[in-house]
Order: sequence, then C-alpha cells, then structure tokens
Amino acid sequence: MTAVLRPTAEQQYAAELEAVAAQDDRQRPPNWRLSPQAVVTYVLGGTLPDGTVISPKYVGARRLVEVAVGTLVTDRALLLVGVPGTAKSWLSEHLAAAISGDSTLVVQGTAGTSEDQVRYGWNYARLIAEGPSENAIVPSPVMRGMQLGTVVRVEELTRMPSEVQDSFITVLSEKSLPVPELNTQIQAVPGFTVIATANDRDRGVNQMSSALARRFNTVVLPPPATEDAEVEIVLTRSQQLGKALQLPAEPPALDEVRRVVRIFRELRNGSTVDGRTQLKKPSGSLSTAEAISVIANGMALAGHFGDGTLGADELASGLIGSVIKDRVSDATVWQEYLETVLKERAEWRDLYRACLDASGD
Repeated sequence: MTAVLRPTAEQQYAAELEAVAAQDDRQRPPNWRLSPQAVVTYVLGGTLPDGTVISPKYVGARRLVEVAVGTLVTDRALLLVGVPGTAKSWLSEHLAAAISGDSTLVVQGTAGTSEDQVRYGWNYARLIAEGPSENAIVPSPVMRGMQLGTVVRVEELTRMPSEVQDSFITVLSEKSLPVPELNTQIQAVPGFTVIATANDRDRGVNQMSSALARRFNTVVLPPPATEDAEVEIVLTRSQQLGKALQLPAEPPALDEVRRVVRIFRELRNGSTVDGRTQLKKPSGSLSTAEAISVIANGMALAGHFGDGTLGADELASGLIGSVIKDRVSDATVWQEYLETVLKERAEWRDLYRACLDASGD
C-alpha cells in the first residue's frame, strides 16, 4: 500500500479498532461497528481483557465523551463546540471511525460552501443528455451517509452562510432529503447521524438559527484543565508527528515541551502560573494544536539543521511565530512577557536569549 502523508483514523488505528471489535460483546446500535461502550474505550484508551493496550485518542473527561457517544445513539445530531485547538475535529474523526469505520464523509464549512455540497449536485453532461434522473445526481457526503447509514462530519458549521446551514434542518428533523426534480426523497437508513464542529471564536459570524440549534445536542470541549494534561497531549502528538514525518531528530524532551506549554498557558490565561504577575493576552488563541506545531517545527530544525536534539534555539522562532499574529499589539505583548517573565527565570535564560536573537533584538 502506498504510504500517505496523513492516514485516516480508521487506517492509522486499524489494528486497535479490530482488537476492540473482537472483544466487544455488548449490544451495537444498527449499522454501528462497535457498541457505545467500546467506542468510548477506543477514544479514551485502556487495556482490553486480553491485555491489548488501546492508546488514548482524546485526553479529557470520560463523562464528556460518554455524553457525545450517547447523543449519537439517539436521533439527535452532535455539535462539538470549543475554542481553536480543543481537538473538535480530531474527536469527530475518531468517533466516525469507531462507529462507521469511515471518517471520510466530510462537509467542510467555509464562506463559499454551497447548498449543493450539503444536498446534491448534478452531472451536467448527463443532465443535458438524459434530463433529471438518479444517474445524473452527484451525491453529497450527506446524501451518501443517509444511504449508507453512516456518520457524516460537518467541519466549522458556523463558517457556512446561514441559508446553507438551514439545509440541514429537514435532514436532521425528518431524516430525509427531498429531491423535487425527481419528485422523490432520500430517506436515511439506521446508523446515519451528523457530527458537526463549531469554533467559539466564530460566534456571530454566521450564527445558527434556533431551529437548527434545536436539532443538535451541544457538547463543549474545554481546553486541557491542567498543565500536566496539556503536556501529555503535546508530547504524545509531537512524537507521533515526528515519526510520521520521519524527522531525523530525537523525541522532544519533557522539559522543553513543558516550557512551551507553560508559555502558552500563561499568555492564554493572562497571568503567570503562580498568579503573581498579570499579563496582556495576545490576539491569537495559542491553542494546544499550535503548541504541537511549535514542537514539531523545532524537531524539524533540530534534525535537519542542528544536532538532532530539540533546544531553545529551535523553539524560539516557532514561539514568536505563534504569539505574534498582529505585528503591533502582539509584539508588545511578547516583549513584555520576555522581559517580565522569561528573563526572570534563571533556568529559562537560554530560551530568553534565543528569543531575543530570533527576533533580531
């Protein structure tokens, strides 16, 4: 099989999904590959009765994942909401992989998403030659999910224009998709459901109508509650990325990951970890995903242009690029943090000097 840069969840974790399914003796909803309890085990990780270790895909409260899976068993769709970098898309992909064995039925929400991408389009060559017919229809991921009885993922729902969002109302309430050109409708088979994601920072861009919001059960994904939890996420994902990208660098040291996570958390929260110093917040989100990118970028620099060991010099440029999104306001925030926090931590002097060098000061 030809290697791909980014395998889908069901490809990358095929062995784990197979192991969980083999020992899953609980009742499975129609067209589900796993029982709800087994889906939670796959997502959160654990040890199976035969000793097989299942790696955690999402680090967070068990009850939150149980509520999400419980929603998908019912006739309501699931909406995952959170600030950028809280693993909304990551969780939705793994839920789809565990439930349907296919996470690729995706509608990507943007300002340019059209109603055809939610409902269906037409093969215009056949439409002109034959007129409206089933063979001329180009099904959307939603239509295919309804026909197959699988999970459909909708990314960044609130980025879509409001009139496109409302195309989901009939689909979610009636579980049918009218095709007026053929005087018929597509009715969903058991197993069909929708997992949508929405960004807290997009609230008000294209806010959902109350009619659509009622069709979803909303689960809010919070940022990692503790520094240790966030360090674990960043360390695990950066190691996986390094391996997938075949970076010629050593796995990142725990201390270096902790430094990046602490900087992000302090700037995100507007105060140092001890609460003694109040800080200005940058304009960006400084998400966990961005922290992973900083570490991965540092590993690439260390592997290709350094001695293979991630250190302050490799982290500096990534930190500056993540924090300074606005060249005026964020530069002031970063400079203040350097002088009032980094400079005063004796064990971080190497990072302080590296950041100064990288910024040209």
